[in-house]
Amino acid sequence: MSPAWKLKVGLAECADNSGDPLAATDRVIFSTRQTHATRCGNIAWVAAAHLSIGFQTVSVITLNAHILLVEDTPELSLWVGTALRMAGAQVSFAKDGWEAQKALEPGHGFDAVLLDLQIPGPDGLDILQGLRTRGDTVPVLILTARASVPDRVQGLNMGADDYLPKPFDLSELEARLAALLRRPGRELRADQWRLGPLSASASSAEVLHAGVPMSLTPRETAALRVLLRSAPKTVSKEKLHEAVFGADGGELEAVEVLIHRLRKKLDALPEPRVSVATFRGLGYLLTPAKSP
Repeated sequence: MSPAWKLKVGLAECADNSGDPLAATDRVIFSTRQTHATRCGNIAWVAAAHLSIGFQTVSVITLNAHILLVEDTPELSLWVGTALRMAGAQVSFAKDGWEAQKALEPGHGFDAVLLDLQIPGPDGLDILQGLRTRGDTVPVLILTARASVPDRVQGLNMGADDYLPKPFDLSELEARLAALLRRPGRELRADQWRLGPLSASASSAEVLHAGVPMSLTPRETAALRVLLRSAPKTVSKEKLHEAVFGADGGELEAVEVLIHRLRKKLDALPEPRVSVATFRGLGYLLTPAKSP
């Protein structure tokens, strides 16, 4: 079987029903089926080889950030998404300009955007111009095959923070992203926690969605803060019960009722949303919700 055909088959196996290639990396991280995880990791490597892009399996940089990847090439999306998640980032995906515009509506909560210029619908420069026109300063790193100096200058003049021509190496991509996230005013203090549009801090008892305090009961707030502070790690039912109800807080099943109420409130929020996933034997995980 040729590498290109292996890639096509592998993408089909590792994508979910929506065709989102990044769904594969969700299962790579959380699947208990090691063979499937290994296979999806191998598919990412084949994708990198097929695109003549440098791929390394061990990241040397930790990216504690929520990143939007705007890219219409499934192979490249799978490779970059897998690599960034291996480096600790949370990755959301937009395959065209329309999805990018929806994802980047005010209050989006992304820490950085990887933006391909040549995408269907509104192109990358249109997306960039829309962000800067309304005063959105989210860091934007352009990924594109347009390598000419005039193209680079145009993107930078329109407000891009950096420019990386294709093909590129993972180590350079991670280094450039880390540099953008270190810029003044963009660092998240150790006493602040954020996942997508949700944020909280040790100095406040509230949880914010897109900067607006959420309407929650004290126990719902306590549970959500524990999940937010622990992301992207799971929180056991026992740990959540002790944090919310105390050591003598009654039945363990009370956590399930609390999580049910919390999910309903999170689902009622405007996009972008987060959700609480249940992993049998492990506990609960706060994670960005996929768009319908």
